[in-house]
Amino acid sequence: QVQLVESGGGLVQAGDSLRVDCGASGLNGARYVMGWFRQAPGQEREFVARISASGESTYYADSVKGRFAISRDFAKDTLFLQMDSLKPEDTAIYYCAASLSGLPYTSYQFARAYRYWGQGTQVTVSS
Repeated sequence: QVQLVESGGGLVQAGDSLRVDCGASGLNGARYVMGWFRQAPGQEREFVARISASGESTYYADSVKGRFAISRDFAKDTLFLQMDSLKPEDTAIYYCAASLSGLPYTSYQFARAYRYWGQGTQVTVSS
């Protein structure tokens, strides 16, 4: 029922900014914890950021802290990831994910906590 669709990826230069979006449908008014993950070729999917169901709390991986910002627009059922000062090591497929709340706080930095996933959008940062 829930469908997530990422968009906004592309090819940019190191130091540039990019915003990726995730449109959600089928939520039927439910509030979800939302997260961004990324996966580079040959590597495991890694946590990037999450935002609480209320939108009042955010948490970031150390690798992106201070450069990325996660936000959500409840009226439009859209999740955003603003990426500034991009580095080549940020190159990956970026996925958005949704999870019902109620798990321990630390659970949301792991992919297994999320029930729904988008198809991903490619972000490539050249040096």
